[in-house]
Amino acid sequence: MTTRRDFLRTAGVVTAAAAILNPFEIFAQTRKDSRAISGSKKMQLTFRPYDAQMRHVFTIANSSRTTTPIVLTEISYDGMVGYGEAALPPYLGETQASVMEFLKKVDLSKFSSPFEIQDIMTYIESLSTNNTAAKASVDIALHDLVGKIMGQPWWKIWGFNAANTPNTSFTVGLDTEEVVKEKTKEASPYKVIKVKLGRDEKTDKMMIETIRSVTNTPICVDANQGWKEKHYALNMIHWLNERNVTMIEQPMSKYLYDEHAWLTENSPLPIIADEACQRLTDIPKLKGAYSGINIKLMKCTGMREAREMVSLAKALHMRLMIGCMTETSCAISAAAQLAPEMEWADLDGNLLIANDCYKGVQIVDGKITLNELPGIGIAKL
Repeated sequence: MTTRRDFLRTAGVVTAAAAILNPFEIFAQTRKDSRAISGSKKMQLTFRPYDAQMRHVFTIANSSRTTTPIVLTEISYDGMVGYGEAALPPYLGETQASVMEFLKKVDLSKFSSPFEIQDIMTYIESLSTNNTAAKASVDIALHDLVGKIMGQPWWKIWGFNAANTPNTSFTVGLDTEEVVKEKTKEASPYKVIKVKLGRDEKTDKMMIETIRSVTNTPICVDANQGWKEKHYALNMIHWLNERNVTMIEQPMSKYLYDEHAWLTENSPLPIIADEACQRLTDIPKLKGAYSGINIKLMKCTGMREAREMVSLAKALHMRLMIGCMTETSCAISAAAQLAPEMEWADLDGNLLIANDCYKGVQIVDGKITLNELPGIGIAKL
């Protein structure tokens, strides 16, 4: 049997199955955005800051917040507008100021058409080493614009089956027993609950036991790197396995590859890389250390690279999850275009905010339900 170390020695080159559009017929655009500059054949990028207000204080293993800073983008071209978004939780290391400073550098006038997504995003990537959420805000707007020109949603352009979308989880963050009970009752329409753990054993067990006092709905656990040692992590996973927990995200530090490989080999539950999986180039070293990966648009620069990550993970027989930050329905609907390829989904970021400015993908009886709107499938509120 090939060991993880053998794999790492031989996987020197990342080979991703190409996620390039097949030849297609351009459909007539049926609607024009009244805010677009009519007839302009040059792409124009505009952006503005936006603060997402949380419905509840959002707490993970090492931080809490009541708002999430966001930058909303628009790319106009020939009377149409594509919408994008950069969502910026503090741990990403990006701010509204840094995103807007990055976007000021973007010059789309050197490209003749928004269909040149590959060339445009290669150029965007060259502008800086990081700024992944800023790059995603351009990528999402481009995909929305191209989909509108074609008159088709991206799940159809990619050839996915909308009936194959999974249920989304609904997140319950660390909190007091009373608030956890309230949040759990809020989650009653959903078929999966996602629980943030990783503070300490007493708090972690309180969270699970409190939820179980309200419902036996299946739980996915996100430890956010909070468990420090592999034997402790394994003991916790066995305890969780007895309480209808179905999957564990990032139990220990993202740097502990060998420890995660041991844990994955011995765990009764699948172990999914979250913080350890940022971009396409991370995936080969995760093979053997984790059961699968969680893809987030804000970490991987958007829909183009996310599609490539799906292809590579499948080639390596790794399981797939699509996740999110605290986002409006813009970025959530963009991520949802990939949902038919996923085993798990955590696309509830828009449900956790009180001031969503778009309407897009819907959750029907707990299931991600894609619509027929072109592009990423959103409309402004």
